[in-house]
Amino acid sequence: MPTYPGLSSEAFKHPLDRQAEETLRSVPGFDLVAKSFVEYFYERPQLIYLMGNNIKVGPRQYSTLYGIFRECVRDLDIHPEPILYVNQNPFVNSYALGHEQPYIVINTELLDLLDEAEIRTVIAHELGHIKCDHTLLIQMAIWAMGAASLLGELTFGLGNLISTGLIYAFYEWRRKAELSADRAAMLVMDDLKPIMQTMMKLAGGSQKFGHECSLDEFIRQADSYQELDRESLNQLYKFLIYNGGNSAFLTHPFPVERLHYLRDWANSTEYQQIRHGNYQRVGAEGAIDVKAKESPNKEEVDALRRQIEQLQAEIDRIRSQKRSPE
Repeated sequence: MPTYPGLSSEAFKHPLDRQAEETLRSVPGFDLVAKSFVEYFYERPQLIYLMGNNIKVGPRQYSTLYGIFRECVRDLDIHPEPILYVNQNPFVNSYALGHEQPYIVINTELLDLLDEAEIRTVIAHELGHIKCDHTLLIQMAIWAMGAASLLGELTFGLGNLISTGLIYAFYEWRRKAELSADRAAMLVMDDLKPIMQTMMKLAGGSQKFGHECSLDEFIRQADSYQELDRESLNQLYKFLIYNGGNSAFLTHPFPVERLHYLRDWANSTEYQQIRHGNYQRVGAEGAIDVKAKESPNKEEVDALRRQIEQLQAEIDRIRSQKRSPE
């Protein structure tokens, strides 16, 4: 497996990730959420819960998993080393959170479904979130949703943010951040196949009938999904599905969409340059909180922001029609 000493997250961060974060930070209300988050959120209870209710992976606990984890940490040049936990959970999932002490949690069902190469893919992906310093904003988004819906304006003054563009901007950024983490997995694996197989299994993998799944067919499905964008109505439906159309905001792009973005990058000159050691590096301060050399174009940021506002208005209009008596 390749290693990338001194690798900066800016070397592989997806431009849509940068754009969406810039837009998020410019939306009215973000500064209030950030200020309240810093004032009221405490990381320690999470760490206590994880220590008490999960298995902490190490040389004598899940030693094979720990070996894979350590290799991925080395390959992406992440320091200090995060903590890895395994959670007894029947849902196929994993996540990375924490800022002062970053950590990754992997559910047992995911370990049972995936093979070793696919598990390495997932670990590299979650480490990509930590490398890009996504975990603080992800935690802020989770906290803001909880604070706004449960406590409203009486305590934090956040209740009205649910109905503003801020919540859409948070979720738009979260989905785009996944594209950067997928690139981190590609750097570690240096092979598209196990990553595509992982995405196929996340979409609908089965232990019993997995041998009947075809990666070639899944790739064709991903291509067909892209063809849907030829009709503007399909684009609107996609936006609605991602942003609460089925009663919940989606935190990840669909696996077939992630496949599309990653295949393009794997065939790019940018990826080949990184593989050959030509990439942006960081100094002794580490790989987190590195600023981009250039800010996203202001016109692009404003355009994305306007698009969020327009599509939000369309969602509100459709919902109001559904609530109106016939």
